[in-house]
Amino acid sequence: MSQRSKAELRILAGRAALLAPFVVLLSACDRGILDPVGPVGSAEKTILINSTAIMLAIIIPTMVATVAVAWWFRRGNDKAEYLPEWEYSGAIEMVVWGIPLLTIMLLGGITWISSHDLEPSKPLVSDKPPLKVEVVSLDWKWLFIYPDQGIATVNKLVVPANTPVSYRLTSATVWNVFFVPQFGTMIYTMPRMTTQLNLQADRQGVYDGLSAHFSGDGFPGMEFKAEVLPADQFAMWAQGAHGQGGALDAASFAELSKPTSYVKPITYGAVAPGLFDAVVANRVDQLHLPQAAPPSEPAPTASPGG
Repeated sequence: MSQRSKAELRILAGRAALLAPFVVLLSACDRGILDPVGPVGSAEKTILINSTAIMLAIIIPTMVATVAVAWWFRRGNDKAEYLPEWEYSGAIEMVVWGIPLLTIMLLGGITWISSHDLEPSKPLVSDKPPLKVEVVSLDWKWLFIYPDQGIATVNKLVVPANTPVSYRLTSATVWNVFFVPQFGTMIYTMPRMTTQLNLQADRQGVYDGLSAHFSGDGFPGMEFKAEVLPADQFAMWAQGAHGQGGALDAASFAELSKPTSYVKPITYGAVAPGLFDAVVANRVDQLHLPQAAPPSEPAPTASPGG
């Protein structure tokens, strides 16, 4: 290879190295917390950007001042004045203390307001009633129960678009964290306890959900897909789910609870009433699906002569 070709390759490699960080940043905008699909995720993105901008008010001037001071007081600068007896400047003290104090006040105000506005258990403002979803973290999979629809899914969350979703969450094993980055707000699931979360997705599509807390060997495979459908398609899906899969009762839940990872989506067409509360109380073995009442025998009719 000629010297010219080698030089051109070095130039191209240098340009690629310079562009790599920008490519990573641009690709991150296509998914995750920087590409929210609902009001909660959008509000959290705004907080993230505002907080970063406020903190840069200290970081950037400090970096610039460090380079400027080092350059000004270099050995070859005869204009730099050396003051060995200097010890105090009110103007410098005002800048050094004033800017950090203003930054802390601004960040504190943002945190205070957002902590109340985005409190996870606070219902979202909407003219539509929320969909109820009960979430149970297992080893190493996610169980989603739809109490009003009487169905359940594993590693597949389906919700209607432009509709608030009210989640109740718990764990049947160890601590875990439920998180759909583009929906917003991760929250813990804890055994024998319940947490509440209100989210909404306004853009149709399929999004990644995950566990955000290490929980053992199968943790890498504890992922699921969150599918956002139009309201009418969600109703059709829920109706059709009744004819799919088996029933989720004490026996099937015990089988589901066995540690497995990278589990493919499962749909249950029937769910034992009170399953979520039984998981919280650790009394799943006492659950049973309601049995259909046997058909009543017709009453005997009297004979014509009788």
